[in-house]
Amino acid sequence: MTEFYSSHQSLFAILLIVTCILSIVALVIAIVNAVRIKKIRAQTRAFFAGKKGIDLEEILVHNNTRLLAFDKEIQELFNISNTINKQAHKSIHKVGVIRFNPFGERAGNQSFALALLNSNNDGLVLSSLHTREGTRIYTKQIIKGQPKDNELTEEEKNAIEQAD
Repeated sequence: MTEFYSSHQSLFAILLIVTCILSIVALVIAIVNAVRIKKIRAQTRAFFAGKKGIDLEEILVHNNTRLLAFDKEIQELFNISNTINKQAHKSIHKVGVIRFNPFGERAGNQSFALALLNSNNDGLVLSSLHTREGTRIYTKQIIKGQPKDNELTEEEKNAIEQAD
């Protein structure tokens, strides 16, 4: 049980690390762009101090080309940000686990219900029923916190409540 729970925690941790790295990359690109814009402003001030019209025209054309490149980079950052946001909402980050004994035996709480949900409460409930003869595993799809096709047991409902 703990191995299953640990593997999901490590999967979530990896997803979180990747998201953080992408955010840091986006921040670095934004800082680089801010530095470039600062340099362009300094160059523009220098150009307007005693320059001829022909020189200014060349400078404006050059700066316009650079601004178009910056605009493209900003659009790429915007797209990266949107991708990160969509992935964050789809990822599983709500987890609830309930251990129980469905048969009243004295063997202990070997059975469990595990809810794995995203920010919209979409995901699944994984249930394991352990008996002396073996273990059976069931899954039920969850949409907005409710089962799609099957009724939930009390333990599964409790696991979903615990995940919120």
